This record gives sequence, C-alpha cells and structure tokens, in this order.
Amino acid sequence: MAEKRIVNSKYMYIHEAGKWPSQTIDVHHVIIRKNRRWIMLACFSAVVLLLNALYLILAQDMLVSVLLLYLITGVVVFRLLRKNIVEKESVVIIPSFGVQLETHYRSGRAVRCFVPIDKILKPILNECVTPVTCYWSLALLLREEDELMLVFKTLQPPLKMLLPIWKALCAASDSSDRLGTKSDSQG
Repeated sequence: MAEKRIVNSKYMYIHEAGKWPSQTIDVHHVIIRKNRRWIMLACFSAVVLLLNALYLILAQDMLVSVLLLYLITGVVVFRLLRKNIVEKESVVIIPSFGVQLETHYRSGRAVRCFVPIDKILKPILNECVTPVTCYWSLALLLREEDELMLVFKTLQPPLKMLLPIWKALCAASDSSDRLGTKSDSQG
C-alpha cells in the first residue's frame, strides 16, 4: 500500500494507491485538521451560558423552565452548526469507469457524485481571484455541460495538494485517446 501525505496548518492530504484488491483504484482525501481552539471556545461558551442560567435562577428567583430553555436552545444551535461542517472531501478515481466525488460531514452524512469517465473532457486547475483572497480550485470540464464541475465544492486546499489529484485525473481521463486525436504533430 503506497500512501502519500502532505500536511499544512489547515488541511491534510492523503493519497491511497494500491490499497484495493484491483490495485487500480486511486483515492485522494483532503481532510480538515481539527482546530483545538474552536473546541475550547465552544466548551468555554457552554460553561458561560450554563453559569449565566444558574445565576438567573438563584439570584433573581427565575423559574427552572428558563434553564431548560437555555439548554434546549444551546443543543439546537450546536446541532445546527455541527450538521453542515465538512470534515473531508475525497476523490475516488476508477480509471475504466469514472470518478466519484465524496463530501463527508461531521454529522456522519456523506454526499457522493459519480462522473463517468466518458463524460470528462479534461481536468482543469483554476486560479480564483476575489477582492479579498486568491486560491486555486480543481474542476472538471464535462462533455455537453455549460459549466465546470468543481471537484472540491467546500474546501480550498493549496496548489501543492491539488497537483497530484490533477495529474491522476489527467492520467485517468486521458482525453487524447478517447477523442481520437493524436498529441504529436502531423506534417
């Protein structure tokens, strides 16, 4: 099993090749590294909210229902925030069939999208420039589609993590063979 890792402060890239029985499936994961500061901030906020509720109950003779309201509101907000947090996005390349794009959420939900290999014209690296930032994205140019399909819909991994995935997608799609064109010049 060949495994390659690239790590920076925000993301971790893992490339698994040869792990599967057929030895041809190529899996690329981009994982968000857990931020311990966010966890500490959430715990601190929960403690402050609980202490505030206890103070209101003890000092001002508030009803116990206020405490229950605080707790229920906190749980609901926590669940809603946790539901849509992306944990990792993966690209599973099966050269003879296609590419499966996966998004895994912290709640355990996974969204998968399969793109047949015949539909992929070319994988493209885009430089996205906004007024605030500049980042790279990986997209697929699809046959009979007006728009590009983003490989990573939520995450914005750096270029050094996108390059191996782009090279693997180029090798798998190998658009020059399927389109019937030759890469060498004819004279």
